[in-house]
Amino acid sequence: MKVETLIIGAGAAGMMCAAHAGPGVLIVDHAKAPGEKIRISGGGRCNFTNLHTSPANFISQNRHFCKSALGRYTQWDFIDLVEQHGIPWHEKTLGQLFCDTTARVIIAMLLAEMDKAGAQLWLQTDVGEISHDGSHFRVMLSRDGRATAVTARNLVVASGGKSIPKMGATGLGYQIAQQFGLPVITPRPGLVPLTFSDDRFKPLAGVATPARVSANGTSFDEAILFTHRGLSGPAVLQASSYWYEGETISVNLSPTGDLLGTLQKHRQADGRKALTTVLGQHLPTRLVDHLGDELDLKGNIADQSDLRLQTLGNALENWTLTPGGSEGYRTAEVTLGGVDTDALSSKTMATKAVPGLYFIGECVDVTGWLGGYNFQWAWSSGWAAGREIAKS
Repeated sequence: MKVETLIIGAGAAGMMCAAHAGPGVLIVDHAKAPGEKIRISGGGRCNFTNLHTSPANFISQNRHFCKSALGRYTQWDFIDLVEQHGIPWHEKTLGQLFCDTTARVIIAMLLAEMDKAGAQLWLQTDVGEISHDGSHFRVMLSRDGRATAVTARNLVVASGGKSIPKMGATGLGYQIAQQFGLPVITPRPGLVPLTFSDDRFKPLAGVATPARVSANGTSFDEAILFTHRGLSGPAVLQASSYWYEGETISVNLSPTGDLLGTLQKHRQADGRKALTTVLGQHLPTRLVDHLGDELDLKGNIADQSDLRLQTLGNALENWTLTPGGSEGYRTAEVTLGGVDTDALSSKTMATKAVPGLYFIGECVDVTGWLGGYNFQWAWSSGWAAGREIAKS
């Protein structure tokens, strides 16, 4: 079987590429349905982009690489596509855009765009041996118990990363890259809950509070959530992408104000109240109780000296913790690392060494923050590769 372009992976990036790559496209996936990560994202409503998307919201060894694709196919372009299909959406918080109904409408939109472009879709298809003769790729595909050799001028790898293996995630993209001699930045879980081996937060499971979480000099102000295994919530997930095993994180439990000044005001106005009662007006009661012994929260607020209140404020605003690890790919929303961007064209996503070979989406060493940024990278990188293929 001969096709012009074979795309491996019918996720966000792959389907976007298929819709723009011109005639003769075959897109394959081993799943039973396309866009499975789209379907489960955003609580089933798909956080499909972010109004504030910019290169600053992405992590890569080359922080400039993503600029070209993001600049040529922007969040506004994708919003325009969504509106062309009559899909209602809303902004939830921090520029995050969600479907009003269900994530399935985004999948249906992409399928419609692929159908309009004439792309074929093969599901429940396994990828076997891949070879290249200098001008064409030969890929062995297995479908319905039958093997098919497909010859293609272009091969696009959009197979994603290792995150959420129960959804079918594998390291196939990295294997293909290594087969063709492309360097791969060691993958690791990103946007993932952090764990503590001593179960120290188990009694706090379910408690949430606003905080500023910092890792390696980068900070995020959002909620944190205590779990049976450790810490989660948006601020922790964001910081996890900057954290490496063995390092500390810093948690500020008073991210919006001067805690020392607040406590001094309480001392003047509410001197007879217990220190724990006063803190309970600003932090969850269960968290205050948990910190009671560690911070010696005894006595009334009137009994606390300025030095004592300053020490307490510093402790709550600079709570240093050392996670034992993370929950890994099982719950990670993305995979950090991937195909080294030095091996790719930032404009087209094509490999520099192998004609007709492209890598797009999550398998590339470009990872967005939480909040729709990774989907925007999928749309932008898929569009960039597709447009280049259509022109060639």
